[in-house]
Amino acid sequence: MIFSNLLFDLDGTLTDPKVGITESIRYALAKMERPYPPDASLDWCIGPPLQETFATLLQTTDPQLPIEALRLFRERFGTIGLFENTPYPAIPQVLQTVQAAGLRLFIATSKPAVFARQIAEHFDLAHYFLVVYGSEMDGRLTHKNELIHHILQQEALDPAQTLMIGDREHDVLGAKANNVTAVGVTWGYGSAAELTAAGAHTLLHHPADLLTFLDLA
Repeated sequence: MIFSNLLFDLDGTLTDPKVGITESIRYALAKMERPYPPDASLDWCIGPPLQETFATLLQTTDPQLPIEALRLFRERFGTIGLFENTPYPAIPQVLQTVQAAGLRLFIATSKPAVFARQIAEHFDLAHYFLVVYGSEMDGRLTHKNELIHHILQQEALDPAQTLMIGDREHDVLGAKANNVTAVGVTWGYGSAAELTAAGAHTLLHHPADLLTFLDLA
């Protein structure tokens, strides 16, 4: 397989956002007087669309409650949480290598694009990517199938020459819905079983494995 275009998920693939996301979730729930047990893991919340995650956390079918929770989440995340984050080791070197090989790199994240761009710039990753794509603040393009379709259309990319790299089933399923090959990374927040069940073409266990997969090692 020869790929010219690489779509990278952000959270759990390029950077580890655990502290910023989980603390902002706890902040939102506390504000709503629905605190989450302090000893309970929120790792499962990293990756999927947050509005749906809040519906699960709040155990509600009221569509307004998750919207309010998301507003409160962004109240903290937009000023503090987005920088409680760190790139995974070796990611900058891998991005530099694939960029130097002439591949076209894009970020494809469910996170709002305005936050994703700030994170990429803050951690000196933005210059590796042609465009940082994410969702809109009103919820549009939150789902990976819609986002990947949008990127393919905007950039006139051939799905057969495009590779999605991500750590959750949403990345894999979104790619498959658009006839894009997806590889799963196991250093993020999705398990090998989750990624395999979703239909990942292969699993990468270290960022450098991407170079081997692309015959750039």
